[in-house]
Amino acid sequence: MRKQFLTNAALLVWILLASIFAFAQNAPPAEKNKLEAQLVELTKLDNTIKLDIRYARVDNFVGKAVYPEARAFMQRPAAEALLRVHQKLKKQGFGLVIFDGYRPWSVTKLFWEVTPEDKRKFVANPKIGSKHNRGCAVDLSLFNLRTGKFIEMPTDFDDFTEKASPNYKGGTKQQRKNRDLLRTTMEADGFTVNVNEWWHFDYKDWQDYDIYDIAFSEIEIDKEL
Repeated sequence: MRKQFLTNAALLVWILLASIFAFAQNAPPAEKNKLEAQLVELTKLDNTIKLDIRYARVDNFVGKAVYPEARAFMQRPAAEALLRVHQKLKKQGFGLVIFDGYRPWSVTKLFWEVTPEDKRKFVANPKIGSKHNRGCAVDLSLFNLRTGKFIEMPTDFDDFTEKASPNYKGGTKQQRKNRDLLRTTMEADGFTVNVNEWWHFDYKDWQDYDIYDIAFSEIEIDKEL
């Protein structure tokens, strides 16, 4: 009888823990004293910013569209800093091409679930959320303003190899020069490059913002752009 009781109790504990875990994995982690989202659409700041939102297409590592629209957003201070970067680069004949900005938490959860364990350093754990979820991370590259063509980099976007490191010594001299130009210009305006991805930059005040799961269609467009 005692053995059966212990077995039933253990089962109940397991069910309870499983339920808590399941709930936690279906909602963003809760944080206190964070700022309200003030997401700005990047192309509204400057229509020469180019978009290449592959997560709105099928040519991405998931193999299907995970965004309903090809749009990119960031928190206003981060977006304004990005605009300054774009304006500086325009003087050199370059522009920014955006692969991704704000990312709803539910998409981060999907990325984690479909990524093999040995590649998960390239995606965020939904248990702690992503700086993309906070609207303070951006994936981007450079394009030639005159021709509209992408500037050559050591890898393409979302390359899950060591070549994606911002410190990778391979590739051509020109590829590394282009990558380093992007990095130095971004860092001068408060961004930090991700240690695994040359295209990923985080804005300095990301800790001030919550982990959001707001759909693109629910974002209130700021009228004061």
